[in-house]
Amino acid sequence: YDRIVIVVMENQDFNDVADDSYYPTIAENHNGVLLTNFYALTHPSQPNYIGMISGSTGGVILDFDSNIERKSVVDLLDAKGISWKTYQESYPGGCSTESSVDTYRRKHNPFISFKNIASNGTRCANIVPATQLDEDIENNSVPQFVFYTPDMNNDGHDTSLQYSSDWMKSWLEPRVGKPGFNNNTLFILTWDENKTWVIKPNIVYTVLFGPAVNRTVSTDDTKYNHYSILKSVEENWDLGNLGEGDVDAT
Repeated sequence: YDRIVIVVMENQDFNDVADDSYYPTIAENHNGVLLTNFYALTHPSQPNYIGMISGSTGGVILDFDSNIERKSVVDLLDAKGISWKTYQESYPGGCSTESSVDTYRRKHNPFISFKNIASNGTRCANIVPATQLDEDIENNSVPQFVFYTPDMNNDGHDTSLQYSSDWMKSWLEPRVGKPGFNNNTLFILTWDENKTWVIKPNIVYTVLFGPAVNRTVSTDDTKYNHYSILKSVEENWDLGNLGEGDVDAT
């Protein structure tokens, strides 16, 4: 793939998403494969986000601000000259390290928690307000690696599954067909963690889709987790690995 776009939603059980009126149509209508045995790493939110881009929760066990001194996928991408950007809804920009601004939450923006990103002006300039995405699509300047975080309403955290579903439809459908966004692109839609912590395993709805996907099956029951996303990114561009949970991920 020339581009990988990751979108992370919040706090829903697999079966609830599977029963939604819109989410299952993404795989059906956009050449997708549903991963039926995909696990989040832990609870609560933040360590899952940290793990997605670094291969380890690294001692991050809660949602408080973290300042991490180790490598992430950004180090691998930069070493290979692969362009990247994270689009964060309601993010104020300017390399802000604020915990909460309007409906933006730092805990859902893992990039700002790594010191070698937050303290590097060139790198943290790639953490941008999500409003930048449409301009980048029109200018054909969407980077190769994209991590998109909806705000606390649109991701369903402070609202509902139905609210997030309606938002996703309004966000995805007008953009997914645009060449500046979908050309040889793998889209990955996942959730950070499930909703029912105590009585259900931490399985989350995850779908791979896009016109470039080699879709030979509609579902895949292989056991995956958030480290698998990182490994897919590494293997796609022959980045090597971070020596963490990405090494043995499927």
